[in-house]
Amino acid sequence: MSPFLRKVTTASGATAVQVVAKQGRRNKVLEHLGSAHSKAELAALMEAGKAKLHAGQGELALDFPAESDPAAVVQSSASRLLIEAITMAWEALGFDDLDDKAFFQLIAARLIEPTSMLDTSRVLDDIGIQPVHRSTMKRCLARIKQRDYRDQIATKCFTHAWTSGDVSLVLYDVTTLYFEAPKEDELRKVGFSKERRVDPQIVVGLLVDRNGFPLEIGCYEGNKAETLTIVPIVKQFQARHGLADMVVVADAGMLSMNNLTALDEAGLKVIVGSRPVKAPGDLANHFHWNGDAFQDGQLIDTVTPRHGNTKTVSKQRRKEPVWDPETHPGHWRAIWSYSRKRAVHDNYTLTQQENKARAVIAGDAPVKGTRFVKTTAAGRALDIASLERSQQLAGLKGYVTNIPASIMPAAEVLASYHDLWHVEQSFRMSRTDLQARPMFHRTRDAIEAHLTIVFTALAIARYLQDRTGFSIRKIIRTLRPLQDVTISVAGQRITAKPQLTDNARAITDALGIGQSLGH
Repeated sequence: MSPFLRKVTTASGATAVQVVAKQGRRNKVLEHLGSAHSKAELAALMEAGKAKLHAGQGELALDFPAESDPAAVVQSSASRLLIEAITMAWEALGFDDLDDKAFFQLIAARLIEPTSMLDTSRVLDDIGIQPVHRSTMKRCLARIKQRDYRDQIATKCFTHAWTSGDVSLVLYDVTTLYFEAPKEDELRKVGFSKERRVDPQIVVGLLVDRNGFPLEIGCYEGNKAETLTIVPIVKQFQARHGLADMVVVADAGMLSMNNLTALDEAGLKVIVGSRPVKAPGDLANHFHWNGDAFQDGQLIDTVTPRHGNTKTVSKQRRKEPVWDPETHPGHWRAIWSYSRKRAVHDNYTLTQQENKARAVIAGDAPVKGTRFVKTTAAGRALDIASLERSQQLAGLKGYVTNIPASIMPAAEVLASYHDLWHVEQSFRMSRTDLQARPMFHRTRDAIEAHLTIVFTALAIARYLQDRTGFSIRKIIRTLRPLQDVTISVAGQRITAKPQLTDNARAITDALGIGQSLGH
């Protein structure tokens, strides 16, 4: 009977690989190839055994007695497919024009396992990249500022979005990144925190295309109001690329008449979320003629005053006014949509808030952060008028824009606004997968350099996700364990390739990598 390979667990817990043949009722050991203490060593030994069995593929000269136990030594290992994936995205986006090996390594490590710069060498070693010296990485942080890497990366990102996507509409949002620092400085300041923290923080603004691909990033003092960040970053983006006509979409937190006016004067189209308190005034005409009756999916295209002292449009006519910048100079266009599903959610929330308010009034709950509680001479009481007004507006969502209906119908305005989840997703990626919080940096230049690294890594992550359909976390977890291993057995060097999983094959096929060695 032909020889075959057998794996045997040794007393030490290792896995021995042997070439055996059937003789009668027993298996006779013809050669002992070695003992493996890891999956990588086992794969290499099995590869050696296959080469030994198949003479047509080259026979190994393993001249040692059957009872011997030659040492199997792993000489190198590398997550080649993962390195190829990151390198392919790096070059496809044109980032290789920077010609900075240390910068590439900082980006790769940020994608694979975000950690401190001191620990970056371990991450790179683990996947088979020979890291540059730590001092070289530190000097790279200085180069990022000195050579305007962020401007160059932003230009490359725009080129990619321009050639493969749509930059006629951009999305903007902000987040805060806190520091566990004892005191403030010129950048890190205590301000409004979405996490309700009282630590010094910075404000980060991110501009992306409608698919979530990053285009621009900005860093601001921690106490800077969110509404004051959108105009500078959009004007910077507009000036950098010479754009004259595009639509900027932002949530209600960016809604201020000054912002709308500034962006409008810059020749930009704007879509922002409106605040619920604007609904009674904007929909006064509807409430006058129709009460609070709405149909599921109903859209009301009307106008909203730019300022509180602007005269409200007359309710004499049943038909809603059609906004025009010339006929309504003191107004913007407002669109309100009604959703029955949203109404159910809003009413549930209002009921919970009403119950809490009643508990506060009864003295069974603390007062802090409670709606619908008013203080009178007789003590605390339920603010029924405010509650009923909120119930009347349940299910409504508003949008403000300076785009005429003749250019963009109401339904398209809503669809554009709903793309905002892409920028929220990019922020989640930067905060979780890339751990954007610059906890190891203190000076402004170092913090700005760190954000440039995160911005660049986010671009590569979005590129890989768009090409493969897999999240960056899943791509890393799928490809990182698949290592090419070079092992030395009895003077012979053997390179074993990993066996691809279905997900790994889908990723490599989508990216067009791995073909050079038969994957």
